[in-house]
Order: sequence, then structure tokens, then C-alpha cells
Amino acid sequence: MHYLKDRGFQHPLGSEITPQPIYEGRREWLRRLALGSAGLALAGWASREALAQVARPGKLAPLPGVRSAVAGGLTMEKLTAYGDVTSYNNFYEFGTDKSDPARHAGTLKPRPWTVAVEGEVRKPKVFDLDELLKLAPMEERVYRLRCVEGWSMVIPWVGYSLAELIRRVEPTGNAKYVEFVTLADRGQMPGLRSSVLDWPYVEGLRMDEAMHPLALLTFGLYGEVLPNQNGAPVRMVLPWKYGFKSGKSIVKIRFVEKEPRTAWVKTAAQEYGFYSNVNPNVDHPRWSQATERRIGEDGLFQKKRPTLMFNGYEAQVGQLYAGMDLKKHY
Repeated sequence: MHYLKDRGFQHPLGSEITPQPIYEGRREWLRRLALGSAGLALAGWASREALAQVARPGKLAPLPGVRSAVAGGLTMEKLTAYGDVTSYNNFYEFGTDKSDPARHAGTLKPRPWTVAVEGEVRKPKVFDLDELLKLAPMEERVYRLRCVEGWSMVIPWVGYSLAELIRRVEPTGNAKYVEFVTLADRGQMPGLRSSVLDWPYVEGLRMDEAMHPLALLTFGLYGEVLPNQNGAPVRMVLPWKYGFKSGKSIVKIRFVEKEPRTAWVKTAAQEYGFYSNVNPNVDHPRWSQATERRIGEDGLFQKKRPTLMFNGYEAQVGQLYAGMDLKKHY
């Protein structure tokens, strides 16, 4: 058993210094607040900031999406800077330090790429990446991402609901769970030389979770294709669960009858349960989950914000877990 500590908290990030345009925008908001137009000022400032940040960085191929109409699909919180989103990651296939994926993921080859869909389905198929990209209209979803170590981000993802793919492959009545398998190629992923996890990385969902509209089959962020370190070319994003549930660089999706043995359950079941819903009332054995640190927000010594039940998506997903003991089924 390896117990890893998050070392990323020891060094301030450049984005924690408020950029001048945002600082000036806040000054404008305060001025208008003094004039009695607080509501309009806040809305105007927030929309200008969001529009400015969502502009495509121009680093990778464009992947636009229409603004999502899914309930909960567009949180209005301040976006995390692109530089932080792409340089502070968990992707153990490239190393366990938060900066390792950005340093080492250049070896990943996101094309050509296929995703095999198999198991309890009437129409198993091996999808080429281009087929998946055209399967359904792309949407932009602005989701919070909460990681089990206590940090969070707000990211504009691009993709479509996993349910679009599920309906096309027609699961049988025996399909109770969906299993996601990440690429495990030692030539492309130097982190596989470590025994920290049992490779390949496997994650899973109950079928009703997988069919929920917020479960996003994801191909991009910030209007571009996914950077390698963020799970290129296709990953899951599950905004109400801790980040490790959102498998990256997916090569296989299997529909199964029994609950999958996921990578972290196999490694440390007492710390990382199958459901892993964001729950401030259930502490990790080695730290509290009651608060979180938003990356890039107002400096290193900011006051932590309270963690929200289901990461703030309780209204959308809470009914999936009605009657369950969420401390037992963590």
C-alpha cells in the first residue's frame, strides 16, 4: 500500500495573483454598487469575465460546442484559468505529482484512437474517434470539479451526455453497470512503471448514473480538443463525484452485470469507495472533506470554501441515491 500526499499545496500558483483586467472589473463593480446598481453590476461583471475567459486559448485544434440546456450544465462561477487547468492534474499514468502530467504527457498519441464498446449490449462496436465526435452535437458544459485531496476547479468542458452513446449500443437487461478502461501503454505512459495502482486504470458507474444527463463524454475544454494531460482524446466528466471517478484516455467501455472492481477500490477500498460522491459529511480517513480550496482563487492564504453536497449538484442527482446510506456507500 502506498499512501500518497498531495504536494501541490506547498507552492503558490501564478494564477493566484489576480489579473489586472479582473481586478479592474471588480473596481468597476464596487463603483456601481456604491451608485445603487449592485445587481446589474454583478451580472455584468460576471458575464464579461466569463466571456473573456472562455475564449479559445489557441493552443490546440478547435472544438466548439453549443451552450448546454441541461439542468446544472452551466454553473455561473468564475472559471479556473486555462494554465492552471492544464498544469495541475491527477493522471497517474504520467506520474503522481500534480505537475507530472503536463511534463510527461507529450508522449501520448491521441490519434489514431478507437474506443471498444462491449459486454451486455445488443450492438457492440469499436468506434473510431471521428465517429464518436460526430455521434451527437457537442455542448459546452461549465462544471465544478472537486478532487478528493481538497482542491477544486471550474472548467468549461466540451462533449455530450454519455446517454447518447448508451442508447445507440442498446444495453441488455443484464447491464447494471458501466465500466471504463483507460489506455495502459508503457511506451506512451511512463507512470505505468510504478506499482501505485493496478493497471489499467478502471472506473465504473451504476447504469442510472451513466444515463444521467450530467454524465459527460468529454472531448475538449475551453473550446479546444483535450490536452493530453487532461485525458485526451476522450474522457468522462462526472461533476457530482470526486475527480478520480472521471476516467481519462478511455479505450474501452464495458456494460456488465456486477459492480466493477475499480482501480482505487482495489488499491484502497477503505479510502475510495465505488460511489465516491462529493459528501462534506464523510471524511477521508486522513483528512476532512468539509472544505475545499479553489485553485487560482484570491491567493495562497485564502479562506477555504465549504464543500457542497454532491459538489452543488444535489438538485439534479440527489434522487439517484434516495434511501441509500451515503456514509456506508461512500
